Amino acid sequence: MNDLDQMREHLLAAIAASGGLDALDTVRVGALGKQGSVTGLLKMLGGMSAEERQVQGPRIHALRESVTSAIAARKAALDRAELDARLARETLDMTLPADGVGLAGTGGSVHPVSQVMDELAEIFADLGFAVATGPEIEDDWHNFTALNIPESHPARAMHDTFYFPEGTEGERKMLLRTHTSPVQIRTMLHQKPPIRIIAPGRTYRSDSDATHTPMFHQVEGLVIDKGITLGHLKWTLETFLKAFFERDDLVMRLRPSYFPFTEPSAEVDVGYTLVNGKRVIGGSDGWMEVLGSGMVHPKVIAACGLDPDEWQGFAFGCGIDRLAMLKYGMDDLRAFFDGDIRWLKHYGFAALDVPTLSGGVGA
Repeated sequence: MNDLDQMREHLLAAIAASGGLDALDTVRVGALGKQGSVTGLLKMLGGMSAEERQVQGPRIHALRESVTSAIAARKAALDRAELDARLARETLDMTLPADGVGLAGTGGSVHPVSQVMDELAEIFADLGFAVATGPEIEDDWHNFTALNIPESHPARAMHDTFYFPEGTEGERKMLLRTHTSPVQIRTMLHQKPPIRIIAPGRTYRSDSDATHTPMFHQVEGLVIDKGITLGHLKWTLETFLKAFFERDDLVMRLRPSYFPFTEPSAEVDVGYTLVNGKRVIGGSDGWMEVLGSGMVHPKVIAACGLDPDEWQGFAFGCGIDRLAMLKYGMDDLRAFFDGDIRWLKHYGFAALDVPTLSGGVGA
């Protein structure tokens, strides 16, 4: 059966010489197809005697296996070569300049949320506040219990909070934080007073409509010191709102409210003027709620290991997305997360529009 050895050498050479997938498939059909040479030898086994099949059968099957393996190996090599060639053709030169499709001749823009975060940091830095951060995956003690939110409070309900599956018994429940208030708790636990921080970041609640999304951005502020009064809170918020909206005619009022973690608590409204049917911050045609605030509850101060008879403080919080909507005239919060390049080009900011108090935080 020297013919089998010659056939093997011929087929393996043809497989190795195949310059493409089409050529390789032609060799495959010629050898292993219905009318292929190797298939023909396999069909001949039925007409052989038992002694001949015992001798020739293993050799013919070995020929088929070697041809099949060689075809598979050659196909893998050709596939790799084709992929490498495609990757080489599609390589992008990241050092090339942008084509000027974005703002101010650049290829991208700063999202309004990022811009407002920078504006907040600039304003509060001038007031002596530091920026604090914390984990977005929290436990229920930091997110609720330490903030004087009882077990029966509706804010803990499943329809408001994204809980993780229960762990082992005795472990705290884990969740996606519903506000950035846990950052205040962590700061009071690990930093000695006096404390002046703002805590901007992402928060999560099960809600979705034109003014609510399951993920949104919030900023909260905290001051802990001796002799802190409601007057300090009012002055801080008035200074912040006038600087942020860049309106000297801004008027503000505090309305009594309730939050578990502050006592007394107050909603903060600002006056607005109707211009062409739209509300514009400033003036006194009407009132619009912008944030919540209050004096830090003594139970919250005590939960963080501080003496409420010695230390007092105030806290406030508002939605960064809502602040951006009010300042820059956006109507639908959902557009913030759609990633529509047209919306981003219209409402976005150039990379060099860095907020400064001297040049204007909304420059």
